[in-house]
Amino acid sequence: MNLSMSQLRELSWSGVADWLVGTPLLVIVTIVIGFVAVWALHRVINRVVATAASKRAERLAGILSTNRRTPSSVGAATARHVQRTHTMGALLKSITTFVVFGITALTVMSLVGIPLTPILTSAGVGGVALAFGAQSLVKDFLSGVFMIVEDQYGVGDVIDTGEVVGTVENVSLRVTQLRDGTGMTWYVRNGEIVRIGNKTQGWSTAMVDIPIAYDQDVEKAIATIREVVGAMDDDEAYKDILLEEPTVAGVESIANGAVTIRVTAKTVANGQFGVQRDMRERIKVALDRAGVRSPLPVMPPYGGGTPQ
Repeated sequence: MNLSMSQLRELSWSGVADWLVGTPLLVIVTIVIGFVAVWALHRVINRVVATAASKRAERLAGILSTNRRTPSSVGAATARHVQRTHTMGALLKSITTFVVFGITALTVMSLVGIPLTPILTSAGVGGVALAFGAQSLVKDFLSGVFMIVEDQYGVGDVIDTGEVVGTVENVSLRVTQLRDGTGMTWYVRNGEIVRIGNKTQGWSTAMVDIPIAYDQDVEKAIATIREVVGAMDDDEAYKDILLEEPTVAGVESIANGAVTIRVTAKTVANGQFGVQRDMRERIKVALDRAGVRSPLPVMPPYGGGTPQ
């Protein structure tokens, strides 16, 4: 039976309305859900990052806090971790955005009738090929992520990677750039680092061994050294470097006609080297004035005979 024009019009409008309520509405709802999911995940990541940074700051403040510790020094100790935490948060937000929008795009394609089987098959084959061909790259990337998350080291730290000891100049997700004591730059793949020894994280220890001759007055030498380290502790130049008053531990060893007296000092991270140099110079001058003699040299000095 033939339909009238009004019936055809009603049928077409009804079909269009049904279609609009069906697939397009589902597509719009899917996209909206995707954006809401990204927004919610980003808020969660921001909150986790803020919480982790604050807890790390509190923990470092508790570890490093002394009567001498200044707020600026505590802030310097935690600034690196806060920066790395925010960097990791940005990375996680990028990953979540990619994953959520990828799932949203696949869902929309399925709703509009695009076959997903060939696409997913091709992606699976390509993923397997990439996984086999870039195993070392994936290993380096994952190791770099964990190093950032765990804050194992940062720029400015002196670390021992097992292969080289040097100062960290740059840290990326794939490689770590070091400069050793000779000035040579090393690029170490994160996936090849099995162990890390961080010599300057949080705080450092300055250690100085002072040898004196075996026949010298040890008590007099120790008293002189204590005067020197006490003066260093009162020096304004070291108020933000020395965390505690240096300790004269006493006689560390006796060998080869020498008595070795050890001095230790707790300093800010990477501040032990300057403290050690200045401490040796001050102690040497003070011992000379006190008449405490060092062990005789094994070889005669340059340009002269054996000292009497």
